[in-house]
Amino acid sequence: MYADWNAKINVISRKDMEHFYERHVLHSMAIAKFHRFLPDERVMDVGTGGGFPGIPLAILFPDVQFTLVDSIGKKIKIVEAVVEALELTNVHPVNARAESIPGKFDYVVSRATAPLSDLVKWTSQSIHKQYDKGIIALKGGDLTEELKGFNHVKVKAVSDYFKEEYFATKQIVYYKTGSKG
Repeated sequence: MYADWNAKINVISRKDMEHFYERHVLHSMAIAKFHRFLPDERVMDVGTGGGFPGIPLAILFPDVQFTLVDSIGKKIKIVEAVVEALELTNVHPVNARAESIPGKFDYVVSRATAPLSDLVKWTSQSIHKQYDKGIIALKGGDLTEELKGFNHVKVKAVSDYFKEEYFATKQIVYYKTGSKG
């Protein structure tokens, strides 16, 4: 399905399609290895693109409600088609900017969308202010500069879960909204 859509609307790099499972689906599932969402929790996927990490997580956690947000309409069109084809009743695609989404969420997830400071700025009003709630972001490369000033951030190497070479520089960043800094 993604190959067909990608041929029409280039949402994933065409040269990356041969690595679709590893670089998109499996990478998204690293969040599930890191954190188990509980039934009835609400999760917002910011900058979902073609539905990553939101769609794989929604499949793994059918009792969790996912709002997949992207400001680019053609990407949300793909998400809507995939959600309909897979009959995912726990996914709500939204064409909007994250900061305009009403309501409260337990977690925000993101995959290579923006620096953590921007994610916090865009979503801090949307996340419940409980100690164990927050932002779980998939990131790559050296995060030293990006994480300066964030004292209560947990970083976990994706390579601790998956041994493929692609994950050697990939990390999960967890920022708890109830923490300071």
